Amino acid sequence: MVWGKIIGGMAGFAMGGPFGAVVGAALGHAAENGGFGQFPNMQFGMPGFGPVRAAAMLGGRQQLFSVGVVVLSAKLAKCDGPVNRQEIDSFKRNFRVPAEAARDIGRLFDQARDSTEGFEGLARQMGEAFADNRLVLEDVLAALFTIARADRPVNGRETDFLQRVWHGFGLGQESWARASGAAPRRPHDDGGEDPYAVLGVARDATPEVLRATWKTLMRENHPDSLASRGVPPEFIKRAGDKVARINAAWDIIKRERGL
Repeated sequence: MVWGKIIGGMAGFAMGGPFGAVVGAALGHAAENGGFGQFPNMQFGMPGFGPVRAAAMLGGRQQLFSVGVVVLSAKLAKCDGPVNRQEIDSFKRNFRVPAEAARDIGRLFDQARDSTEGFEGLARQMGEAFADNRLVLEDVLAALFTIARADRPVNGRETDFLQRVWHGFGLGQESWARASGAAPRRPHDDGGEDPYAVLGVARDATPEVLRATWKTLMRENHPDSLASRGVPPEFIKRAGDKVARINAAWDIIKRERGL
């Protein structure tokens, strides 16, 4: 898969490689089939423009997702004034935009930046289309935070923008805390990851909460479950790694607590 095929799967996402691969692949497909010029008057607020229709026009929810990533990044960069080089460079680093795809991605980025249309509708559509995989949306929100911090600490306008995206995605308070860095992962005693952070629970969580959380995460991230829901192969590969981390964290907690 290459950035000219769905702009190409060879792209890796700095915060999790397969994520960027899907972004690249989806954008590549759009570029390969005439670029984004086929949507010259695309309304990013898209009132009445449901996720099913948007995905159908773009070729699938991968495409809706990927276009959404570019649009939201551009809107965020513009929300507090002119877009600057640090923000553009951060966008490119996060999504590893390859040279052969830069022109088409740049056209969409510029169109979104200059448009007066809102973005909340698009965020809601992404939230609805990926309601079965909120962790992917949390990754997007974390990437947007990285772009917001590229030139200076996150300011009020950027915080407002990010909160509106967060609400549109339908994410919870814990997702906001992790994406914003307010709830960083802490190193465990053995030098590895904090198992409680991996599960996204408090250290004083009850055994019932811990077990229920582990089961939920396993159900949401198991490769077979994702495959049955039509999740792209790149996400399934990533989920396999995540399942291993989740199980390792659960094993540590069980040993520590004698569960």
